[in-house]
Amino acid sequence: MIFEIRYKKDAIKALARINNPYYESILKAIENLALNPRPLGCKKLTGRVGFRIRVGTYRIIYDIVDNALIIEIINIGVRGNVYE
Repeated sequence: MIFEIRYKKDAIKALARINNPYYESILKAIENLALNPRPLGCKKLTGRVGFRIRVGTYRIIYDIVDNALIIEIINIGVRGNVYE
């Protein structure tokens, strides 16, 4: 099963502000989510909806809609600011 990746506006804006080498690494991690939405190292968030994966100092916050095969990227950012 391959999941469809969708981005919220905040995630698109955050991704546009990220420079290499993290930009390419983050895109690769998001592409891999389409094949495996719960990779090794992903964490279910407490206190809010979604999961997170780490790419260096960045965090990718996303939600999984299993019955529709959709992954929605909610936000991308550094550890301290992404959870706000």
